[in-house]
Amino acid sequence: MPRLTLKRQLLLACLLILLIPWAGLQFVLELDEALRDQAHEQLARQAQRLGRLLPAQPALRALPGPGQRVLYAQALDRPLYLDGYGDDWPSWDEDTDSAYDHPVSPSDPVQWRAGTNAQSLYLLIRVRQAPGRYFDPGRPDRPHAHIRLFLTLDGQALTREIRTPAPGPVVAAAGPGEPREARVNGVWQATSQGYQVELQMPRPDLGTAVGFEIWHPHPDMADGYRVLGDMGHDAHQRLPRLLYPDTPLQQAIQPLLATGQRALLLDDHGWVMADTAAPLPEDETDFDALGPWQIVEQIALNGLRALLRHFQPDPVQLPEAAPRYRAAQWPDSGLVRHGDSESALVQTLTLETARGRPVTLVLEQSLKDILALSGDALGRVIVRSVLFVGLLVLILLGYASWLSWRITRLQRAVAATVDADGRLLRRMPDNHAGDELGELSRQFGVLVDNLHGYTDYLESFARRLSHELKTPVAVVRSSLENLRHDVPAAADSPYIARAGQATDRLSQILQGMSEAARLEKSFEQVEPEVFDLADVCHQATAAYQSLDPDHVIRYEGPQSGCRMTGSPELIVQLLDKLVDNARDFTPDGELIEVRLEEHGPDWHLEVFNAGPPLPEHLTSEIFSPFVSLRDGPQDGHLGQGLQIVRLITEHHRGRVRARNVDSPAGVVFDVILPRSD
Repeated sequence: MPRLTLKRQLLLACLLILLIPWAGLQFVLELDEALRDQAHEQLARQAQRLGRLLPAQPALRALPGPGQRVLYAQALDRPLYLDGYGDDWPSWDEDTDSAYDHPVSPSDPVQWRAGTNAQSLYLLIRVRQAPGRYFDPGRPDRPHAHIRLFLTLDGQALTREIRTPAPGPVVAAAGPGEPREARVNGVWQATSQGYQVELQMPRPDLGTAVGFEIWHPHPDMADGYRVLGDMGHDAHQRLPRLLYPDTPLQQAIQPLLATGQRALLLDDHGWVMADTAAPLPEDETDFDALGPWQIVEQIALNGLRALLRHFQPDPVQLPEAAPRYRAAQWPDSGLVRHGDSESALVQTLTLETARGRPVTLVLEQSLKDILALSGDALGRVIVRSVLFVGLLVLILLGYASWLSWRITRLQRAVAATVDADGRLLRRMPDNHAGDELGELSRQFGVLVDNLHGYTDYLESFARRLSHELKTPVAVVRSSLENLRHDVPAAADSPYIARAGQATDRLSQILQGMSEAARLEKSFEQVEPEVFDLADVCHQATAAYQSLDPDHVIRYEGPQSGCRMTGSPELIVQLLDKLVDNARDFTPDGELIEVRLEEHGPDWHLEVFNAGPPLPEHLTSEIFSPFVSLRDGPQDGHLGQGLQIVRLITEHHRGRVRARNVDSPAGVVFDVILPRSD
């Protein structure tokens, strides 16, 4: 588990602050849901009010009865140019075979669509069959391809025969005894599969009988004609009834809508009879006139709105604007979206008309007007709170990092004043900060200075003690010698012998202390040089073997080529102490081995002896002063030799360690020295 540092604790505290915007978001989500529920209820009540008013409208009273067919004309926002083609019709595609949602199969020979504006009714009829024969003015009774158009104008049923001797403008012939005032204009164009006719005529009233039939010559028929299409008379000799979006109906609904609402009125087949809205005001935010803070605030507000929409229920996707909607597309209530526009609440209500034909009222309310974040007051408060909390978190993180950096710097400064053995190396750097950390650093500095002074006293104490005790020890030794000569009877006294031994031991102690002190002092005068460590070890080992025939002393390693920077005299003194220490613990005839090996950037100088193992608790303390494992007459060493080994090693920027080994059994002193570049 990672350590819970102060920086991590402060980071955790900063993260806990993020609970504030999270709680704010939960509040906004609950508020948005409550507002949507309230808007649903208001929308349902408004739909009920509209449902009581709408059946009295003339457009609904003019609707055909149940079961009657409908010819629906789409509302046009501009007059169409009559050329026989459909490229200027809304949403027209020359590659399609059917009107926008006309319930016929694309394989039917007749496809059509209708459109209307305030004055005219337009028809676009596509026939996927060759006309067979055009109208011949010289033989008018001869069967020919034509369109019979059925209209009701001013309460009078009219029939017009659309015919042409060749592709181009058409002639609308009136039926026998009918007035010729009703003008019908059009153009007949040939296509690769048949022909296409575009017609314009005065717009009949809503709900009146309107239809057409396609007549082609056919020799097998009694009258020489075959009728195509299904928008003419049905089996009961009834014509379809004209249906189109009624402007007075839309004008009657529009004042009853609140801002951001839209109302659609659909017949039982989903044809749009009215589509009107009270749009929201355009967002006139001028980013060029906003300051940097206002731009950030606006961007954050838009982001929160997007986040709020993300948590809302998924809306039912609908076309942007269509002349017909399937009944299954509309939920009774919930959310809908037209194209890429804003989601809206929806409420549907089924109404009964005077003739018994049901219609559906669809009432929508834009969510943009009721989003909890849309209001300037609440939205800006939440955005500013989020930005403030985010800025506060960044400031706290920065402060935590700065505080952690100061503590780390103080820790490194303290660690740099003391080496691995606890010796003081330098003073603490000055710190002038006026806070608690600055005061703590100054207190550490005072403590280090006091410890440094005490350490200097202890280090000089050995030299002073050795110097001061030499004279009393010499006096005691000379007095004992004089006593042996002057009083022969006392020479054999065990007390005199013990006093002599103690004096010798004290002399050895003083000699070792003096040697260590002189060695540390001599480091300042030693000039480093580049020498061959292998040659020094090889020659010193050979000298040790010649001086000590009772042990097997040998060297293992390269004979030359081991460059190192330092003092060869000090390295020989280091080897003297290690080999001398090994002889004290190695039985006669056993092995003492000096080894030199290369390990990366270091030389490993090892001295092995086949003596008893070291106690585990002393492997790291054996190089300290006054620590010794010797028994008997050699007690006077008191560990001064291995302390000298440590001092020489550290002077060469190395380190020394001791460890027990099993094969062969014994102890290894490992001196790690840096190689020369």
